[in-house]
Parts: sequence; C-alpha cells; structure tokens
Amino acid sequence: MTATILEKKDSGEIGLRFDCPETEVMAALHRIGSMPLPPYIRKLRTVSAEDDADYQTIFASREGAVAAPTAGLHFTPELLDALEQRGVKQARVTLHVGAGTFLPVKVEDIAEHKMHAEWGEVSAATADAYNRARAEGRRIVAVGTTSLRLLESALDAESKLQPFARETDIFIHPGKKVRAADLLLTNFHLPKSTLFMLVCAFAGTEKMRAAYQHAIDSGYRFFSYGDACLLENAA
Repeated sequence: MTATILEKKDSGEIGLRFDCPETEVMAALHRIGSMPLPPYIRKLRTVSAEDDADYQTIFASREGAVAAPTAGLHFTPELLDALEQRGVKQARVTLHVGAGTFLPVKVEDIAEHKMHAEWGEVSAATADAYNRARAEGRRIVAVGTTSLRLLESALDAESKLQPFARETDIFIHPGKKVRAADLLLTNFHLPKSTLFMLVCAFAGTEKMRAAYQHAIDSGYRFFSYGDACLLENAA
C-alpha cells in the first residue's frame, strides 16, 4: 500500500491518495491503529481496551472522525428512551471531527486563526424536523459543540436549516451571534481553545468565566471524560 500526497493546506492538513480500495485502507487502520484519544489523555497513559467502548458515543454510525463528540458520551439508550417519553424529539447530524479541534489559538487576533475544515452532513429529514420544531415554537438543544457548529453552518439567511453535505471551517467566537440552538449541552473545554471561544459566544464570556471558576472550585472533571453543563443562548 502506497500513498501519494495530493495537497498540503495552509492549515497543515495533508490530502493523500492510496493505491488501493478504501476498504483495504480502513482494514489496515483497524488492524494496526488504536483509538485516537485526545493528546491530553495520551500523554498521561497508553490506550486501553476499555477506550474502544468508553471513547465512543451511542450515536456513532459512520467512520470518519478522529475524535469523539464527547458531549454524547453522557447518553445511554435508557436516557434517550426517557427523553422520548418526555416529548423530546431527536434528530441526528454527522460531523467528522478533525485533529484541528485540539489546536490552541496562538494568534493575537482571533480573526486570523484558521480552522481545519471538517466534513459534515445534515439530511433532508433532519432539516425538516428542525424547521418544524422552530415553527412550532419548540426549543432546539444541540448536543455538543460539534453539532452546534454543523447546525450553524447549515442555516440559511432566514435561519432555516438546509440539507448540507460538504466541508465546513466555521469559527464561532465572541462577537458572533449563534442562531442554531437555544440550549447547548457540552463538556468543559481546554483554555485558549476554539471550543471555549464557541461556548463564550453562545452563553456569554463573563458567564462562562464564572461557570468555569465554579467548576474548578467544585472539583468538576474537565475535557473528554469529564462533566457536562447545559448552557442557554445569550443572544
């Protein structure tokens, strides 16, 4: 198996073409690879067999991401059934999280930060369910920054969700109004990360600083295997 470099983007991403079918590439990755845990976990310990199950959400159905959308780790089939019985409807999207999600922002002007592009898909059925919920005055709850970024990418100028199947490099930071959701369930994120900037844009910077200080003082667990919070849109 050999690979040819197709392109190298300014963000550092490299496109490769392999001289064999995709099925062979994926089989090789499963054979010699391991669960791609976040860098802040891998530097502390090696990958264990338990990670194959623990670092995977019940929503996972398609290969392509290099990291789990970890807000989804809090859900179980029993919890989803309970939510359904309470009248909470579910609609699913796909965003293949890339390695750029772990990159800190190193520029002084955040507008100069370049996001890695990630492939996302919103089906027509999900778009219809979303728009129907909006029309009925129901609240939209995004599970994770991954879902929120994709929903925001797929909104049109009238805040209607459109079917979507392409890459997005959307960067949501303070100063950007978030229209796609009323509530956001998310974990506690790394400092100086684009994900922390996203939650600040969503809920307000001062509110998030106070929330994170409370989490630190109270001994909450941060990052992928950590605790979650439910945020309200400040817009």
